Amino acid sequence: MNGHPLLEAREVTVRFGGLTAVDAVSAAFAPGELVGIIGPNGAGKTTFFNALSGVIVPSAGELFAGGASLAGAAPHRFAQQGIARTFQTPRVFAELSVAANIDFGLQFAGRKREAPPLLKDAGTILDLIGLSAQAALPAAAITPSQQRLLEIGMALATRPRLLLLDEVAAGLTEAEVEAMARLIRRLRDELDLTVIWIEHAVSTLLRHVERVLVLHQGRKIADGLPSEVVRNAEVIEAYLGDEMVEPA
Repeated sequence: MNGHPLLEAREVTVRFGGLTAVDAVSAAFAPGELVGIIGPNGAGKTTFFNALSGVIVPSAGELFAGGASLAGAAPHRFAQQGIARTFQTPRVFAELSVAANIDFGLQFAGRKREAPPLLKDAGTILDLIGLSAQAALPAAAITPSQQRLLEIGMALATRPRLLLLDEVAAGLTEAEVEAMARLIRRLRDELDLTVIWIEHAVSTLLRHVERVLVLHQGRKIADGLPSEVVRNAEVIEAYLGDEMVEPA
């Protein structure tokens, strides 16, 4: 990896008209890291993700993948760099079977990157995410939590090096959230992925990630170990204390 971060944002700013949604945020993500991003509603989390994945072009600042600039690059260039993401609302093809959804991701990836054995084909990917039994069902017929797993499977089918997860625990039960978090850790470990995970369920995220960035009103106000971040006075104030982890 020639010593460069897998993905780096330098002073990334995103403006919509007069509104600055992301305000000069810098962050570097190393190979194999599991990083969480938290922040109150409207903090700029999804907008920052959209910039990291090429969905929107930053108004200012620079993005680098493995040290190479992604300035002005189209989303498919981000995919070629091994960056894949999920969306807050799962984007699956409702009328296609679960297996066909994974096949779509595999076709999108082509065969250019060497596939880890666990991502060899739709069958191995469905095994990995625990949806083998649903392979023949239309995606519309599976539960919302299974649709979230399917979208992760579709992202994995592109054989990424970096996986951006946008609120994959939203709407899940506590048990489903725990299972999702364990899966995310296992994917990171077994596939040697870098994972950046946005979540509203703050206490869950802080239990499972190794590092956390906190955004507030578009600015990065903290970046460190979960145990440090929860003691950060600015973070506690930004959350008014109500969403932070319950005191032990």
